Amino acid sequence: MPLDAICLGAVTNELNQALAGCRVEKVYQPDRDEIVLQTRGQGGAKRLLLSIAAGAARVHFIDAARENPAAPPMFCMLLRKHVQGAKIAAVTQPAVERMLTIELDTTDEMGVPCQKKLVCELMGKHSNVILCDGDGRILDALRRVDGDLSGKRQVLPGLFYRMPPAQDKHDPFQLSGAGLAAAVRQADGGQPLDRFLLGQLLGFSPLLCRELSYRATGDAAARIDAMSDVQCEKLGQVFDDLMDFLREGRARPFLLSKAEDGAVFDFTFLPVTQYEGVMTVSPADSFSALLAAFYEKKGRAERMARRSADLHKTVVNARDRLARKLAAQQKELDATHNREQFKRMGDLITANLYQLEKGMNKATVVDYYAEDCPEVEITLDVRLTPQQNAQRYFKQYNKAKTAEVMLTGQIERGRADLEYLESVLVALGEAETERDLSQLREELTQTGVLSNKQTRNKKLRTKPVQAKPFHYRTSDGFEVFAGKNNLQNDLLTLKTAFKSDIWFHTQKIHGSHVILVTDGREPTDQAMTEAAMIAAYHSKARQSSRVPVDYTPVRQVKKPAGAKPGMVIYHVYQTAYVTPDETAVEALRVE
Repeated sequence: MPLDAICLGAVTNELNQALAGCRVEKVYQPDRDEIVLQTRGQGGAKRLLLSIAAGAARVHFIDAARENPAAPPMFCMLLRKHVQGAKIAAVTQPAVERMLTIELDTTDEMGVPCQKKLVCELMGKHSNVILCDGDGRILDALRRVDGDLSGKRQVLPGLFYRMPPAQDKHDPFQLSGAGLAAAVRQADGGQPLDRFLLGQLLGFSPLLCRELSYRATGDAAARIDAMSDVQCEKLGQVFDDLMDFLREGRARPFLLSKAEDGAVFDFTFLPVTQYEGVMTVSPADSFSALLAAFYEKKGRAERMARRSADLHKTVVNARDRLARKLAAQQKELDATHNREQFKRMGDLITANLYQLEKGMNKATVVDYYAEDCPEVEITLDVRLTPQQNAQRYFKQYNKAKTAEVMLTGQIERGRADLEYLESVLVALGEAETERDLSQLREELTQTGVLSNKQTRNKKLRTKPVQAKPFHYRTSDGFEVFAGKNNLQNDLLTLKTAFKSDIWFHTQKIHGSHVILVTDGREPTDQAMTEAAMIAAYHSKARQSSRVPVDYTPVRQVKKPAGAKPGMVIYHVYQTAYVTPDETAVEALRVE
């Protein structure tokens, strides 16, 4: 869900308590729609994320540092000039608006004290981060809005900042429950109550409106014309209780997860009751932890998908092109299986040379290859002698025989290349950082999928910094490593692992090489099971159940000469069947 104004008010209060008096030490822009302010105060160092990503606009603290581009964008440089070193005076929210303002005390170029404001508008596709001076004049914005984009409100350097257009809704803090109940009685009875509340109450989300409806009527989708006077009065009471709850500052973070699989579904500031066992309502430590739990993993996946879009397109195009080529080669190969017919025609012409002559376009001869020796008709080339026609059929036979050998080898190599490209697509899904993508680009350049011209365009002439594989530790203390790409798979299996370590890989399914480090110990059943689960999780079968995972000592794994990166063979192995559990696997991860 988008962060509504009511929940944002609770977030703002939390941020104000934590940030008031802190100084901005560093400013980063890790992505085109994200700003990170590194602050320091009495509570220590904190990283504040300002995101205007589509469908995920938010402001909250993050624990892990973001990977930053080599060259900071222009807006980041401007923020460093005006914001870095500033003291945060307060974090405020305009009345029931999906926006917050970070008020800053700083100095200008001459050392004169002045004020700046960092306005964060969290309004879906219209979200923005705007830097203003003390007079309210815009210095710049993360997204500039000119007259072509909006004729009502422009956001450009030099203009005075204006609030977004006001919505035609009621301020819930200025409305009484009795007034709301009266409005419901006068409303069009054919519409659902939650939709009516959404159109009347400023800052309320669909979830909150459904919750009001459920608490008042027992039905989150109740219709107004089906409500009794008692339910209308109950709605007013429920609304008054909610507003008292907010005025008294009793809002607390709650995460909603699906009861069946634990997937995060929504978040709010009060324990919702409308889902009746379908959802699990869990309290979070803070609103920042709540927003991070809801947005961060999804956001990281979206960022990497955006950054790897060029690689993904290149690999998919190469895979599809190769698949079409293999289909055409297979069709040619199938045609060669009928080559014995050409040899038979040549033999029959040779056996009947005495009755044939040049200029004939066909010949009727006895087919002594068949049991009943029927007469068959053979097509001849009128320009050729009978001997030359026989040689033409023998030549077609030999050509098909040679083609079968050549096409069989080409198809075998093509299928291996297709398997490799499929494994690269899986590795693209595993990439977490720009270093991972750089290593994949290096791998694709080595294998010829990417040309040197493409890598030069991305300034990748120098060898990229090596990315690290996934690192896990089992419940009983065994180290486990999983490769993020085929180069890492080769390095782990063939260079890093000891011969006594245990190698895991999904059976006939693309995935990572996983190494269970034994350190000379006998691995426990628990460690083996968890390592197999990690292998299943880092494979194309991540969403499946009872995934077959082969395991064997590393000494049994060999790499054929000339094989593609990540391709190995093994003959001595055992197979375990496991169901990957994301929560369990992530709990074992070592950062």
